[in-house]
Amino acid sequence: MDLQPSPSGRSSTVGRTSSFSVADSGGQTLSSVLNNPHAGKLEASWGWWSVAPPEFTPLTSTKAACDLTRSDFQSYVSSISDSYYRFEDIRNHTTKEQTLDVDNIGEALVACLREVPALYFKEDFALEDGGTFRAACPFTDVSENIILQEKLSHYLDVVELHLVKEISLRSNSFFEAQGQLQDLNVKIVEGCNRIRDLKETIRLVDTDLVDSARQIQELNASRTNLLALQHKLKLILSVNQALSALKLLVASSECAGALDIIDDLQHLLDGDELSGLHCFRHLRDHVVTSIDSINSILSAEFMRASIHDKGDKDSVILLKAKARASISLNGEDVGVNLDEEETTNFRDRLLPLIIGLLRTAKLPFVLRTYRDTLTADMKTAIKTAVAELLPVLVGQPLESDMGAERTVDADGGGLSLASKLRSLSSGSFVQLLAAIFKIVQAHLVRAAEVKRAIEWVMCNLDGHYAADSVAAAIALGAMVAESSQESNGQGGALPLSASLRSTSKVLSSPGKGSDAISPSNLSKNFRADVLRENAEAVFAACDAAHGRWAKLLGVRALLHPKLRLQDFLSIYNITQEFITSTEKIGGRLGYSIRGTLQSQAKSFVDFQHESRMTKIRAVLDQETWVEVDVPDEFQAIVSSLFDSEAIVSGSKDNAESNRTESYSNEGSQVGSVAQNEPTDSSSTTAVNAAQGKAEVIERKKSDAVTSSQSNNSNTKERGKNATQTLECGGVSYHMVNCGLILLKMLSEYIDMNHLLPALSLEVVHRVVEILKFFNTRTCQLVLGAGAMQVSGLKSITSKHLALASQVISFIYAIIPELRQILFLKVPEPRKSLLLSEFDRVAQDYKVHRDEIHTKLVQIMRERLLVHLRGLPQIVESWNRPEEADPQPSQFARSLTKEVGFLQRVLSRTLHEVDVQAIFRQVVVIFHSQISDAFSRLEISTPQAKDRLYRDVTHILGCIRSLPSDNSNNSATPNWGQLDEFLAQRFGAEAS
Repeated sequence: MDLQPSPSGRSSTVGRTSSFSVADSGGQTLSSVLNNPHAGKLEASWGWWSVAPPEFTPLTSTKAACDLTRSDFQSYVSSISDSYYRFEDIRNHTTKEQTLDVDNIGEALVACLREVPALYFKEDFALEDGGTFRAACPFTDVSENIILQEKLSHYLDVVELHLVKEISLRSNSFFEAQGQLQDLNVKIVEGCNRIRDLKETIRLVDTDLVDSARQIQELNASRTNLLALQHKLKLILSVNQALSALKLLVASSECAGALDIIDDLQHLLDGDELSGLHCFRHLRDHVVTSIDSINSILSAEFMRASIHDKGDKDSVILLKAKARASISLNGEDVGVNLDEEETTNFRDRLLPLIIGLLRTAKLPFVLRTYRDTLTADMKTAIKTAVAELLPVLVGQPLESDMGAERTVDADGGGLSLASKLRSLSSGSFVQLLAAIFKIVQAHLVRAAEVKRAIEWVMCNLDGHYAADSVAAAIALGAMVAESSQESNGQGGALPLSASLRSTSKVLSSPGKGSDAISPSNLSKNFRADVLRENAEAVFAACDAAHGRWAKLLGVRALLHPKLRLQDFLSIYNITQEFITSTEKIGGRLGYSIRGTLQSQAKSFVDFQHESRMTKIRAVLDQETWVEVDVPDEFQAIVSSLFDSEAIVSGSKDNAESNRTESYSNEGSQVGSVAQNEPTDSSSTTAVNAAQGKAEVIERKKSDAVTSSQSNNSNTKERGKNATQTLECGGVSYHMVNCGLILLKMLSEYIDMNHLLPALSLEVVHRVVEILKFFNTRTCQLVLGAGAMQVSGLKSITSKHLALASQVISFIYAIIPELRQILFLKVPEPRKSLLLSEFDRVAQDYKVHRDEIHTKLVQIMRERLLVHLRGLPQIVESWNRPEEADPQPSQFARSLTKEVGFLQRVLSRTLHEVDVQAIFRQVVVIFHSQISDAFSRLEISTPQAKDRLYRDVTHILGCIRSLPSDNSNNSATPNWGQLDEFLAQRFGAEAS
């Protein structure tokens, strides 16, 4: 192989440069070193290769290849060893020299910097500068100048020498790069020639083949551009025509067609077809303006159809009410509900409006506006009714019990609105409430029809021709509403067009959304929102009507408790009818008006109770405890107590019959508004029903009077007239004035309990309270002798006690019937507590009656003790000679006289059982006390014994004549200790 010389060639160069001296380099130039220093010396540098290689003779192997060892090559190795070692030395020297040269690159410059002062290497070195010149040439004479020149020449030589050395070290790389540039230039020339050939070839191909095809392609592209331009122009024309049609449709209130055009324009705006068209830069604003106009039109039309087109029903109702108030005649009422045909027409009228509002997602907002408008219209209608009817009703004559209610302002001027309302009689106020009832009912029926129409559109259009349109409108409205909510949640309110654009994006990519915002869920939520707002509108209207009605009641809050029961009941019942009717329409309980009505009813019960407590207190304080005749009215009350079931059922039947009669009198029976709506009963019906409930008990009482008179005409008890006693449960009672008045009050409490069932618990508490008071006060006046101070009685006699016992016994006898009647309306959880209260009251009355009886026995015992204290003086007279008078002593005659008087009084007043119970105790006391007193007497003379015998027999005769239940089972009536004393003292025959 041919070995190329080393590109460095630095061995000779280094040797040559090493022999350079400063003196020898003075005449050299830089251009001389730019030549290749190794040119012409390559043979010398590689002179070692001229040594002839030894001749190799083929070795004949005497051994097998597997038996060769290193010693077999020893002769060959020895023959080439000298040449190999020389080759290694040269190669190692060259490698070391190259490495050393590379490492010494840059050291020459550093040596220059060390030998030459730094002043000469400054960037701003200039000898023309004075300071620099003085620093570089500090000479004073010619000799120093020559030395300085030599020094400068020496500096120049040092720099040149080191520069030449550095250039020589980099020469190989320079010439190598130069060779590569020459090769590159050759290749570039070749490439340019080839490019020239290719261009020529391409030109020939273009000329022969491509030009025609390219021309066809360009023409096709031009055709495509022209078609696109034509499409754009047609699109511009159609959009322009759509805008013109949109303006005409909006101006003519054709909202459905306008919304269709808006949908088409919105789809164009959502796409890219109109992008870049400057003429349509305001198209989106026009669409938004048109949508706002359509919403305004739809909203106004919906309000007109729902509220303002109900006709003049309010005016007709007011005219009827004025005529009825002025001439007191019943006329035909105004029908407030719609028939089937009207309902269908009304729904067909609302259907396109609702669909349009659904498409723009404005139906919930319009329903909120409708709620506010409906509420305001309801309040205005009630205010107008009050303002127009008050002058008519105020001019009516007041009832006798309401004469004190008319109040005039202090200045003598007209009455204020509140004063006018307070000056109305109860009947006039009920007429006002009835007119307001009809007006409110007309408004609520219309509102309920709107509610049902919206529910029909939203939920029950299966099979209807507009079912698909409604479903699409709900879906679109749900998406628009959701987009609006998202934009509001992000802190900005986007226009409706932006909402529609985002809606179309959501619809176009349903798979990207979660289940929570899927179209079906959004439609359900939107439908629920519409139905909720729809129901809230009726709820708000009912609440407004309840509020106004409650205010009317509140103005007269101080007057209603003072009314008669029938008058208050007419107000209470029409209010209850109003509450029930509005609650059925609205579907929500009217807690506020119920609270107001309950409060006034409680105030009525409280006032009536307080007035009755005051009255019974005054009656008891003025009671003289004298027996009075019993009018038939009170007997009818007692009879009604024992026919409570007939009273309750009769009150219901009478109310229903009165309601039916009022329907026929009014001349128009109003059908049900819907399955969930109340019957449109007239206000006169509610008043008649209230009066029927109040009058049913009176009619039952009159029936009971007839039956009691027929029964009592054939029954006489102890020769007394039936009108002098009060029969209760087959037992007659003698009554005093306070007892009859209490019975009348209890009857009124029963009426309140039946007619105001919601306050049954309050009524029962008041009945318990008045019964307790009556019992306590009676005890204080009779047993406590309080009647001697407050009624002017000189003493409390047995007659007074007997009559008090009769009254207490009568109240005790009717308490079970009272409890049964009053507890018909009491809630079950409260019955147990009230039953215990009634049981305690009944027990108190029983104890009171027993105490009266005990008091009668005590009176007789005290009288006996008084007579016994004078017995010793009478006995002393017995020892004198016998007188001709065979009569018993004064002691026996006075005692038996008083006993006989007590017997007559009690027998005429008390029941036989009570009389027997009282005299049984009297007999026991007489036996024990008289026998003891006679046993202590000292009887020594026969005359005294005869006198004693006469007194004992006289007293025993009186005792045996007293009423007795024969509790000792003896053959002798009222046998006792006195009989034993007689037998012991005078023998068995005498006894």
